[in-house]
Amino acid sequence: MADFGALSLVPPLLAIVLAIWTRRPILSLFLGIWSGGVIATGSIGIGQTFDWIAESIADVFHAQILIFTLLLGSGVALIWRLGGATAVGNWATNRLETPRNAGAATWILGLLLFFDDYANTAIVGSTMREISDRMRISREKLSYIVDSTAAPVATIGLSSWVAFQLSMIDEGYTALVESEEYALAAADTPGAFQTFVGSIPFNTYSLLAIVMVGIIVLSQRDYGEMLDAEHRSWRTGKVNRDEAQPLQEVEKDLGAPIEERPMLRTFFAPILVLIAVTLSGAFWTGYQTWVSDQAEAGAPTSLETAVDNDGLVQVLVDVVGAGDFAAALVWGSFAMVATLILFGLAYDLFDLGDGVETVLDGFALMLTAVTILVLAWSISAVAEELGTGSYVAGIAEGVVSPAVLPIVVLLVSAFVAFTMGSSWATMGIVTPISIRVAYELTGTFELMPVMVGAVFSGAIFGDHSSPISDTSVLSATFTGADLIDHIRTQLYYAGTVLFVVIVCYALYGFLGVSPVLFLPLGVVLLVGLVYGLSAVDAQRKGLVPRASSVDVDRTDRTPDAEPGSAPEDLD
Repeated sequence: MADFGALSLVPPLLAIVLAIWTRRPILSLFLGIWSGGVIATGSIGIGQTFDWIAESIADVFHAQILIFTLLLGSGVALIWRLGGATAVGNWATNRLETPRNAGAATWILGLLLFFDDYANTAIVGSTMREISDRMRISREKLSYIVDSTAAPVATIGLSSWVAFQLSMIDEGYTALVESEEYALAAADTPGAFQTFVGSIPFNTYSLLAIVMVGIIVLSQRDYGEMLDAEHRSWRTGKVNRDEAQPLQEVEKDLGAPIEERPMLRTFFAPILVLIAVTLSGAFWTGYQTWVSDQAEAGAPTSLETAVDNDGLVQVLVDVVGAGDFAAALVWGSFAMVATLILFGLAYDLFDLGDGVETVLDGFALMLTAVTILVLAWSISAVAEELGTGSYVAGIAEGVVSPAVLPIVVLLVSAFVAFTMGSSWATMGIVTPISIRVAYELTGTFELMPVMVGAVFSGAIFGDHSSPISDTSVLSATFTGADLIDHIRTQLYYAGTVLFVVIVCYALYGFLGVSPVLFLPLGVVLLVGLVYGLSAVDAQRKGLVPRASSVDVDRTDRTPDAEPGSAPEDLD
């Protein structure tokens, strides 16, 4: 592969800068991909551009995620059509009486759905959108809560993420063993699972990002562009700004729901079906693959024997990690749609023709999101083709101080994820390199959990700050937010957490402070920064840090009020 050097940074950075500047992500992404085609071919590059786009669609995993997204759109449309959103809005209005309660419910639900980040964003975003609208929580705030509890939870929970992370750690150790330079045997390296468990406290960004959401939700204090968004939403009822381009507009695109018999079961039952079928599918496919792998390796295929030999947690990680989550998500979303159609027919709310028409309307809801997803995957392929990640990671290999190495790995991973829009691609590139560099510097495996945690932390931050990230796209989609507004408002909070992570890593590297101490200190520092920054920014803008403390007339907040509409008595 040709070495494009610094030119490899041009396509992703061009797309990101244009997206934030113009607020037109589709055009910006296409121009970024096209610039990559020009660099790769040395000509007009349009043929290479469409080759990358076609390849991203042809990828089986990507195709499955597109099908899942389209079916989820149909599920959302059917829930809206059957009055499920109306029913849950009525129910929540009497129980989640404040924005704090609604935000806390969103945060907790995000923590509970730890098994997959895509499913997390889809379920939590779709479930809480109607409720948060009733509470006048801005779509930007809802997207932040959803996005910042999806990947961070998945990266430390029992999920497909953990299996991928384990495979990258194992790849790094295998490269050391196979290198003649170090004369290592496989028995000399620690286990991948042992390293992963040790890395959890050093996956500091994920841990503190989750805590940060809780601080923001419970304190109800905001700063940066989120403060403006919350004041706009609270004062006027406009959950999106006037010029926003939401990736999904259920109310506008689907019209009025059937409100003859709004029933909670038409909302919660399909969601439960989605979760149950997805988890069952993931475990089933994982078990089948695990049995096959065990048999091929000559190991016991009995779960009981495997648990006795390796422990329950290790076996669960192996089984879940081997599961085909993308296929399981397709099965779950299809089961959700089928359940909703059966509800509509059983309760005589619509006929089969109306049901199919609503399914197609749901597909239409997702066209913008699907287009952005395809282009985001395509520009990630451009970055991989041009060697963007390897170029950035290679620059950092010259670092010689073990004390600053965690910070450098954190920042390199963050930049790679920011430019590639993929935390998984970042982990795949940077994890093996960071393991090798750490061993070269120290000659031991002591720093390995720190390196792995720093890679994961940086990858998740980059994912949160990049408009070409698939999880950012899906978070904005299922919450009905403008993608660029979501990124711009979330960046202040993600940046705050990153700053605290750097402080924690500095305490560890230079003073030897363990995670037992630096994590609580990090939480205290986050609380102080939230209160301090919100007070300063609010004073500068002539606002108050807590938008919900402003006394406004909210008489329009009735079950029949259109979500996002401004009350008549307010300008």
